[in-house]
Amino acid sequence: MLDVMTATVSGDFELTMDELRVVARYAAEAAQEVLAVFEDVSPSDPRPRAALDAAWEFVNGARRTNVQRVTSLDAHRAAKEASTEASRLAARAAGDAAAAAYLHPIAKAHQVGHILRAAANAARVAEINAGGDPEVGIKVIERARQRATPVLIDVLHRYPLAPSSKNRVGQLMTTLDAALRGPR
Repeated sequence: MLDVMTATVSGDFELTMDELRVVARYAAEAAQEVLAVFEDVSPSDPRPRAALDAAWEFVNGARRTNVQRVTSLDAHRAAKEASTEASRLAARAAGDAAAAAYLHPIAKAHQVGHILRAAANAARVAEINAGGDPEVGIKVIERARQRATPVLIDVLHRYPLAPSSKNRVGQLMTTLDAALRGPR
């Protein structure tokens, strides 16, 4: 539920629009780093770029609208059609950036993906581009940790830990989650 007077979203806890913009900025910054990977492989597919643009519009003060939802879904459809793993992950990161505007204030572990998955996807793209070198991914995760603002970390602490996963993106997301939840 949106309280227009105070610009908050309520659920198990509250999130302000300013907090949602911080989360969306964090995801958009990560997606921006890897969007070219998708566009190099699929230059005629505008869907991930449109999602990232919608995320930046929200970050920069526009109201969140159906544009973020629709472009997020479109970017995820583009990811399913991508011809390489790296381009698929780059498209997903863009979709996650747009979806971050609609992070739900419910204490469910899967919501952590709206906060951290774009950065984990960017880290995995970096690994793939480095011939599968996991150290490269860890360096990207460390940069993502350093980019996290106190507001982002405060929002993250309202949610349960990221769910464990056997896939590499999930592992990177769990690593980032643990790093951000470390001693404050």
